[in-house]
Amino acid sequence: MTCGRHIVLAFVVLAAGHAGRTAAQSGWQPSPGHTQIRIWPAGAMPDARPGIGAEVARVVLDSVGRPRLVGARPWIYVDSVTQPTMTVYSPSGRNTGAAVVVFPGGGYNILAIDLEGTEACDWLTSRGITCVLLKYRVPCATTGPHRDCRTALEDAQRTVGLLRFHAARWHLNPHKIGVLGFSAGGHMVAAIRTHFVRRIYRPVDAADTVSCRPDFAIALYPGHLAGAGRHAVLNPDIRVTRLTPPTLLVQARNDPVDRVANSIVYHAALARAGVPVEMHLYPTGGHAFGLRRTRAPITAWPEVAERWLGRIGVIPK
Repeated sequence: MTCGRHIVLAFVVLAAGHAGRTAAQSGWQPSPGHTQIRIWPAGAMPDARPGIGAEVARVVLDSVGRPRLVGARPWIYVDSVTQPTMTVYSPSGRNTGAAVVVFPGGGYNILAIDLEGTEACDWLTSRGITCVLLKYRVPCATTGPHRDCRTALEDAQRTVGLLRFHAARWHLNPHKIGVLGFSAGGHMVAAIRTHFVRRIYRPVDAADTVSCRPDFAIALYPGHLAGAGRHAVLNPDIRVTRLTPPTLLVQARNDPVDRVANSIVYHAALARAGVPVEMHLYPTGGHAFGLRRTRAPITAWPEVAERWLGRIGVIPK
């Protein structure tokens, strides 16, 4: 969701202030038939952060206490995640063997778990792609100078490695495992795509011996990729090389939260390195639209993504 910390925290404060009028839960649970899998063995999670409170899932409210709507529907955020999990959603029909790990946005403070999570899985599984929803740790306690969240990247590396290590279990092609992220999750897409040579944590088991390099990546309205200032430059922590996997970027020029410069500077860096990259910039569309249909043409991006996945050989054309 939003990458602006002040906006995210405003959502949280509003929800807390109207707790009696929200559908608050003790924690997020997937739909029946799906199980959250802890990604770290007991006692092995790096940079563990106890004592931040119990995980909670709430409907986001506006300034007068009404559900904040996207595509005429409310959305839910998850806060205080200390136990990261992955939830595997298998294809509803034919299995293409491809898989996508989804990183919801939320400014590394919360997770837009349905708007930018489960709804992406509904789309992917309907196209024969296994979806793995990562509920990574938030709020981030290890944010760097460019909003680089170490704990989130640890969770992402671990999840891609687990998925590839256990590919046969979920009937996957280990060479067709990609990532998709929104907003801060879009930043994490770039982070894991450029930090895959080695883990940023001490390996804990055999799953950490296989590659955590995604085979392809999709970033929607990514944040934290461009530095501040008139002449935007790429976040120096994002080290693009010719080994960086193929990428699709989607953003609106009127994005009020994350400047479109994030996509532009990243696209330029990928192109200079010879990485296959495709970017779609729309004049309008704003921020945090997820997969919900509106009148804005940008909300047709899933069809664009499907054609791109076909062109790069992930799914049949």
